[in-house]
Amino acid sequence: MSIKLAVSCLLLLPAMVGPAAAAEALPEAIAAPGETVVLSVHAEGAQVYECKAGTDGKLAWSFREPIATLLAEGKTVGRHYAGPNWEHADGSAVVGKTVGNVPGATAADIPWLKLEVTSRRGSGVLTPVTTVQRINTHGGKLEGPCDKAGEFRSAPYSAEYVFLRKG
Repeated sequence: MSIKLAVSCLLLLPAMVGPAAAAEALPEAIAAPGETVVLSVHAEGAQVYECKAGTDGKLAWSFREPIATLLAEGKTVGRHYAGPNWEHADGSAVVGKTVGNVPGATAADIPWLKLEVTSRRGSGVLTPVTTVQRINTHGGKLEGPCDKAGEFRSAPYSAEYVFLRKG
């Protein structure tokens, strides 16, 4: 085997085992045993918060929506937004609802999630997806006081989204 071929194989190895290996090593609350990885993407974006009065009447930041670009191999392949929706560049899309979560690695990181797909549209890579996992989060939490109801603020975040199907 040539050195060039050996290096190519080594460079591909993390991409081939990364998402599947990560899916198997996840905490039980967000694991998806028996499901197969369809797509794994990196997301860069922001978690948007709104200043609202809580049940106690005090103003606090309330999560409103995510806004993120989905990337694969450094290229934009889709977007993530309120719903929560994930939309692929091929026109396929899914909407999910949270069914499990675990804390992020630090207090500044949004939780890791397991979401069940509740609806889909279009036809493409996301069509067979039944579960979405948000893992390896970095940032996204907004702390501190809010002074004016209706004010918006965003907290930058990144994460990996793993799209899975049953069987």
